[in-house]
Parts: sequence; structure tokens; C-alpha cells
Amino acid sequence: SDITGDIGVSPIAAAAMTGFSLIADSSNTFSTSTQVTGQCFAADYTSPTPSIMVTAILDMEAAYTDAAGRSISADANLNVNAGLISGETFVPGVYMWGSDIMFSSDIYLKGSSTDIFIFQTTGNVVVGSGAKVTLLSDGTNNGKPKASNIVWQ
Repeated sequence: SDITGDIGVSPIAAAAMTGFSLIADSSNTFSTSTQVTGQCFAADYTSPTPSIMVTAILDMEAAYTDAAGRSISADANLNVNAGLISGETFVPGVYMWGSDIMFSSDIYLKGSSTDIFIFQTTGNVVVGSGAKVTLLSDGTNNGKPKASNIVWQ
């Protein structure tokens, strides 16, 4: 894995993040990994990390619930390529599949820093080795999509 951004687990311990060879910071409020450009957090780290993790989980649950209540934004956003989305470029909106979503090569999300992307599926999200989700600017000078504005539900 190669992750850009922070990751965390809660309510379980850092030991649940297997395969990352975590190195604890001297404060024990976070750890680092050569596979993560960012910080790694867990509920068993030193305060204030546990309370931050509770807030993060509540925010995630709220985003998930909100995403579940959204309808597709266009008929073209229903069952795109029957779930085989390798190489596809997505614009902001709500997408829905009644199957697994699978990609073995990169997919692209094109928009601005304020745009929302919601991917709903009744199945699994299956990502091939080396495949990436690449965030692209739409050219409006408003940045590119933020990972925090992307929900897989």
C-alpha cells in the first residue's frame, strides 16, 4: 500500500494496522510508516488521540449516513460499466451500482476542492494491485478534489 494522508483505527488498537511497520512517535500520540505520507492514529495511543479518534468515527458515521440517503445525480451514474471502472474519469456526483465495483488500473476523480463524490454499491469495492484513485483539478483554479469529500458507501 501507498497512502497519502492520515489513517487511523478505533476502537481497536494500533496492532490492527498490520503490514505497515509502524514507528511510534516519542509522544506516542501517533506513529509513522514508510507506506504512509501522513500519520497513523489508534485508540490505544496517548491522549488526546483517543478522543480525536471518537470524533473522527462520529464524523465518518455521519458522512456514511448522509451518503446512504443520497440519490444518483444522473441516469448515466447508475451501474457505470457494470462496475468494471478501470480507466474511468468521474465528475462530482452520486454513483450507484447493484454489483461489485472493480478496478485493476487507475481511476480518476475530476473536480474542485469543494466537490463531493459518492460511490454507492450493494457489493464490494475490489481494487487491483497498484491501482490508484487519482484526483484531478477541473481547471477552475479551485484546487482538486479532497479525499475527505469522497465517500465509498
